[in-house]
Amino acid sequence: MRNIVHRHLGKMVAGTAIAVAGTAVMVAVTLPGTAGADDNGTRAGRSVPQEADAAGADAAGAGGRAVAPGVVEAAPAEGQQGEGRDPLTDDELRRVEKIALSRELFRSSESVDGERGPERLTVDLAEPEADEAGRPDAPRRADVTFYDYRDDTLVTRTVDLGTGKVVHTDTQHGVQPPLSRAEKAEAAGLLIADPLGSGLKADYKDATGKALTSPDQLQLSGAVYRAAPGAQPAVLDTCGEHRCVRLFPKVKNGPWVDARSLVIDLSARKVARLGH
Repeated sequence: MRNIVHRHLGKMVAGTAIAVAGTAVMVAVTLPGTAGADDNGTRAGRSVPQEADAAGADAAGAGGRAVAPGVVEAAPAEGQQGEGRDPLTDDELRRVEKIALSRELFRSSESVDGERGPERLTVDLAEPEADEAGRPDAPRRADVTFYDYRDDTLVTRTVDLGTGKVVHTDTQHGVQPPLSRAEKAEAAGLLIADPLGSGLKADYKDATGKALTSPDQLQLSGAVYRAAPGAQPAVLDTCGEHRCVRLFPKVKNGPWVDARSLVIDLSARKVARLGH
């Protein structure tokens, strides 16, 4: 890595946090080091030297009773159907997503990468209705949220797990929930391919000696960006209606890279730099 401070976009962040106010987040940084090592230099979870094992065995044989090796029990099998306010099981997660994504919604919507079908964001156990609270026989429901990039719509569909039917659909504009992993990867891909991503690629090359060509080479965090009057170039004025992202990329097993000045508009598939 170079010893001089770069002036291109992605200069390495030296420190343990990236502080961003308003439309960004605080990202805690822990670089590889000696975390997990004990006072003797042995990392937690590693075997102790054979000499120590032998000494312990001698001590047990001399005056103590040998300790039987520990046994790790297998986790209990997960049921296909949860009860009450139990978290959704894997089977329920798969089932409600399939039910919520109707053929009509699939055909009329678009994902973050431009494919047919909406971008699935979350699947959560739905809160009971006011008159159902505390009832042991209250219906068990799940909320499935999608983002339709065709017209920037957040779609929430509530599925009754008992009947297997969609009981409620809600659509909203201008609502921007947290980003999915796929959205952060797509934003990184757009940034890498854009001329404004040249600084990020240069700093990655400095840190690793290799070319940055794919989001898979980075560890990605990110936050939704919303436009504020006069705070960004005009091309980003629709952020909030559009799905826009500020990325906080990290070289895998390496440093964070400062990309806070860049915003990726996933809806318009454009990258812009914020003013200073």
